[in-house]
This record gives sequence, structure tokens and C-alpha cells, in this order.
Amino acid sequence: MNRVCEILNIKYPIIQGGMAWVATSELAAAVSNAGGLGIIAAGNAPAEVVKEEITKIKKMTDKPYGVNVMLLSPFVDEVMEVIYSEKVPVITTGAGNPAKYIDKLKEIGTKIIPVVPSVALAKRMEKYGVDAIIAEGTEAGGHIGELTTMVLVPQVVDSVSIPVIAAGGIADARGMVASFALGAQGVQMGTRFVCSTECTAHDNYKKMLVEAKDRDAIVAGRSTGHPVRCLKNKLMKEMLQMEKEGASLEEMDKKGVGRLRIAVREGDVVGGSVMSGQIAGMVCDIKPCKEIIEEIMNDTQRVIEGLRIL
Repeated sequence: MNRVCEILNIKYPIIQGGMAWVATSELAAAVSNAGGLGIIAAGNAPAEVVKEEITKIKKMTDKPYGVNVMLLSPFVDEVMEVIYSEKVPVITTGAGNPAKYIDKLKEIGTKIIPVVPSVALAKRMEKYGVDAIIAEGTEAGGHIGELTTMVLVPQVVDSVSIPVIAAGGIADARGMVASFALGAQGVQMGTRFVCSTECTAHDNYKKMLVEAKDRDAIVAGRSTGHPVRCLKNKLMKEMLQMEKEGASLEEMDKKGVGRLRIAVREGDVVGGSVMSGQIAGMVCDIKPCKEIIEEIMNDTQRVIEGLRIL
């Protein structure tokens, strides 16, 4: 049996990305019910908001689900207390070190899967006793690292003994097969699941993703050390101009604060932050999560058979 499926008790080795404001209980439940692992994004939300989402998902699915914890959140300790009390089956983590929470998470049986952008961090996380690693390439949306999925995943696979899940630039069976060829045992997808009927993101946000071309997902903030990938719009042009003029991290942060929320919730895709992976150019429709997952799994064998060229 696939190790990721075995560890997480899921049917298919497909994990939905933990996208702030986007990864709600509705989306997570739909992915879990379809056989993958749905993830609720805690983001910078207060603990009571995260608890509400967990309460909701428990009413929508009896399948495993997870919560993505942003470790730099000002509410992270309170959010962790909610996770302990609710005995959340899986957590994924980003933007920090989960070490101080691991022992208690293990006591309640929670599986811990950090998102990492480098081999060094992957090796450190394995030493802390996490259950698997999500190796996320720079093709992903939102806050990104520098290494591409193609080079990062096999190096992480070679450096750790726990299962590796590939992320960044994956939206179909070809991406899944390529990830398996690189040594991964599962995939995480974000942008593809934004364009699902169950995702509660504003229709304007989804429409912009569906209409995106191959070079529309661009990066601002490289000079500050905190690069973010979003679709080109008025906000991103302004951010790039600020960066060109030598704006500080604080100035860039001030410009960007709250912009993801207005894009996702209010549909302002001009002045809002339309976070997206480079794979947006391949996402051409909006369909139920069940169809997305079943299409990928059904096409995987066809892709593998098509590779028999030697």
C-alpha cells in the first residue's frame, strides 16, 4: 500500500494545500470525502475561528482531515490547544519550527507533516520525529522558496527515510506521475482545488485563475527575502515598482496586508492579492473535487502506459 495513504488512512495520495482564506471546512470536507486529505487553513485566524471550522468539517465528513498551522501566527499557541482538544488527525505546518508541539501532538495521535523548501529543513524535521514531509517547489502559489519541484523533491527523498509529498506545479495525472518518478509518494495541490465547485473563494478569483496564461503568475518581494507568487494585476505591478525603488520589507508588508482577504472574499482581483501557482495556466475549468481527484487517478495509469517507450 502507498505509504502516504497508509499513514493518513486515505484512499488516494492527494493532499489539498492549506491556503489561507481559501482552504475552508467546505473545501476540506469535499476533498476528504473524495478520498484525498482535505486541509483547513488556520492562517492568522484566532483559535475560536479555527475551532468553528473544525466543528463544521466534523459534520460534513467522517473521513480524515487536517489543519494547516502557520507557525508565525500570533495565535499559534491557542490554535494548537484547539488541535489538541479536538484531536485533529493531521496537521501540516509552515513558516516556523513545530518542534515544541510535536510530543503533545504525538500523544493524541496527530500526524505531523511540515512543508519545507529545502533539504536542510527536511532533515531537521525528520530528526524531530515528524511523520512525512511536503517538499514544496517554487512553482507553488503564495509564499515560496527558491528551488523548483523538479530539483527539490528528489534531493529531499534522498535525504530522509520518511515519506515525501511533492508540491508546487502539480494539477493533473502527469504531475502526479512525475512526482512519483522523482521519489515522492504523494502530491499536494492548491491552485487546482481553488477551481473547484466546493471552494468558497469568490467567483472573480476562480475566473482569473481559469483565464490565466502560462506567464501570468509572477513573484514580488524577492529583494526582501519574502517572495510571494500571485497573478499579475494592479497590486502586483505596484508591489514590483515599490521593490524596484528599494522598498523595505515593512513597507511591502504594509502594502500587502489584508489584500488576500479582499481578493478571496470580496472578489477584488484588481487591488487584491490573487495568490496562485504557476500551474494556473493549466487549470481551465471549475468542477467538483470528486471529479478532479477521480480524473487524476483514472488518468495516472494511462500516463504511465504512455511512458513505455524503451
